[in-house]
Amino acid sequence: MPEVTMSPLVDVENISVTYQIGRKRAQALREVSLAVAAREVVAIVGESGSGKSTLANAVAAMLPENSTVTEGSLRFDNIELGSLRDSQVRKIRGKRIGIIPQDPMSSLNPTKKIGIQVQEPLLLHGITSKDDSKTKVLALLRDAGLQEPETVVDSYPHELSGGMKQRVLIAIAFAAAPELIIADEPTSALDMTVAKRVMDHLQKLVQETNTALIIITHDLALAVHRADRIVVMKAGEVVEVGLASEVLKAPQHRYTQQLVAGAPHLFHPDTPGGASGTHRTNDRKYTDVSEFDASNEDAILRVSGLVKEFHHGKRNAFTHVAVKDVSFAIPRGKTLAIVGESGSGKSTTARMILRLEETTSGSVEFMGKDITSVRGEELRQIRRKMQVIYQSPFASLNPKMKLADIIEEPLRAFQVGTKEERRSKVFELMDAVGLPKSYMKRRPTELSGGQRQRVAIARALALSPELVVCDEPVSALDVLVQTQVLQLLQQLQADFNVAYLFISHDLGIVNHFADHVGIMNRGEMVESGSTKEVFARPQEEYTKILLESAFNL
Repeated sequence: MPEVTMSPLVDVENISVTYQIGRKRAQALREVSLAVAAREVVAIVGESGSGKSTLANAVAAMLPENSTVTEGSLRFDNIELGSLRDSQVRKIRGKRIGIIPQDPMSSLNPTKKIGIQVQEPLLLHGITSKDDSKTKVLALLRDAGLQEPETVVDSYPHELSGGMKQRVLIAIAFAAAPELIIADEPTSALDMTVAKRVMDHLQKLVQETNTALIIITHDLALAVHRADRIVVMKAGEVVEVGLASEVLKAPQHRYTQQLVAGAPHLFHPDTPGGASGTHRTNDRKYTDVSEFDASNEDAILRVSGLVKEFHHGKRNAFTHVAVKDVSFAIPRGKTLAIVGESGSGKSTTARMILRLEETTSGSVEFMGKDITSVRGEELRQIRRKMQVIYQSPFASLNPKMKLADIIEEPLRAFQVGTKEERRSKVFELMDAVGLPKSYMKRRPTELSGGQRQRVAIARALALSPELVVCDEPVSALDVLVQTQVLQLLQQLQADFNVAYLFISHDLGIVNHFADHVGIMNRGEMVESGSTKEVFARPQEEYTKILLESAFNL
């Protein structure tokens, strides 16, 4: 790892930043210092609101108009960025400082072809002429890991996968051969196998071009595996800085210790313990695998030979088989996780179980009854015992409703109890999920992501369901909040004996949460068994690839 010299490429000294929000001022950074050497990889880690993105925007001279640098200095290659005019800043940003935005879905112009978007920085900074730019664009896309750049240049963003779009953003960032790349949550929207391939290629480009890299992430595992040094932020301050290996083995600050303890990706599934003495094994995984076989007549849910076909084109000429002959069972009080990449069929399987998607063939038995063809009031009553917790705790809650009304809504819909009894039940549920009664009149916009998900969990439990489908319930949350929500779900399962179908692409979380796991690939369940056994001794090559990606991101 290169040492930070007296004249680092990036030199931030005691910078403080505030935001003007209406009549209020919010402190985003408090006397933050950061040094990054040429060719160094530094990860800035912290939860949402920690200030890591504000720090990155300051380094890139991209702070919003409602922000003010109240003190400190920020130099790039000994140039004081705060003293530059906008025209001077634009000559540095993009040409000498490249940026890889967080969301590949919204960071590309949907109305322009990929080739034109990669070409823009080349022409803007005078890197090449328009006549020569096509060859350069193809080379950039190829270097970013896109195997058929000739096809990609003529494609629109919506025609590419998430991983392909992220590689396009990498190509754009490297177009002008910058000295510094800032990658803002570069893998948060990607499956783990895709994320690993993208990070492998990004790291390869950084090493080949001697470019410095700042990674902004809330994922400590990503930071540990990819960075030379880690900067840990909380509440606008830097609380710890150190070599990646030292931060993992001997975290000094209490917040860093909590991050390490709460990051399941940091440890291989058969590792008996974690950092700082944290015990990471899960006795729930020692389970009778026969309980999860579709032949188990005592299971709360039995799925047999489930198939889903989608037909496309004129006269339905094209058939896509999204789910192929999937079978399993879930006993009462147990958790089955279904994992796989996007497009593997896991969410389609869940939607068929919830009767949000019709089955092509096969059966779904819930509480001893085949529900694949039930309709009307009978289906409504079945759904009373089968609830769902969605991925986004914000999108799944009505922003105009008060917290208490959101939780009470299922009780009102099924006319359960009197008004007073329903309100008493709401207080009971709020207590169960760790929400104070004083929050009952708050709206979703006034809650944190973790608090919103607790509301969603309380609403799902309001009707005392037998089965809860958890569709990526913590993927939108910071690692510490993920840990809190997962612990809450486990406690509620112990208290109410509810069964969980847990949909996820995150094997680190599944390893510490599920009794049983099914691995899906291209619509098929290619492997299943106790979580401990499958993760420790995978039989299928696809499972091995998933595990390699998950625990070596």
